[in-house]
Amino acid sequence: MTANQLPKIDFLPVALIALMALTRFHHFGDFLHLPDASLAAFFFAGFYRKKILFIFLLALAAFIDYVAIKGGTSSWCVSPAYVFLIPTYAAMWLAGRYSAAFKTLTTLEFAKSFASAALATSTAFLISNGSFYLLSGRYPDTSWAQYIERVAKYYPPYTASALIYILAGYAVFKLYKSLPAQQSQQGIH
Repeated sequence: MTANQLPKIDFLPVALIALMALTRFHHFGDFLHLPDASLAAFFFAGFYRKKILFIFLLALAAFIDYVAIKGGTSSWCVSPAYVFLIPTYAAMWLAGRYSAAFKTLTTLEFAKSFASAALATSTAFLISNGSFYLLSGRYPDTSWAQYIERVAKYYPPYTASALIYILAGYAVFKLYKSLPAQQSQQGIH
């Protein structure tokens, strides 16, 4: 069997599933663990444009959380607000769908796509953290000023880790797109 006869495998879903499976256990990461890449995974899943991948990643996230909690991770974040992870991740997925239109990824296209990712990441933060604040029952007597003070320390690492993963994903994409061009140039000389 030659390489041309092998079945074509779309590596994007496989890579996103692996990325979530490897990183979801630690939200902000630590010395031994990478930060959670779920937001970036949902962003790039939007490029794939298949709703079934979105649904599968939602189920995978819930399964990983279940396994982590059964394994001893705190269940602090699991509350009635947990269901708001669906619109949280949908914000990322929709931004990815929007960004999928930028095929050549020129500087202007990259800027638009990255701005979309940054806006979606901020929206995801507001949805997930705002719903947790309002619905978890963990902060019944906290004012909005106290809420802003408490979550202000979480916003930078939440958005930064997602945007770093997205930048890395774009770097891989650009590298992948440049390989056929390099191979064709080498064949010409």
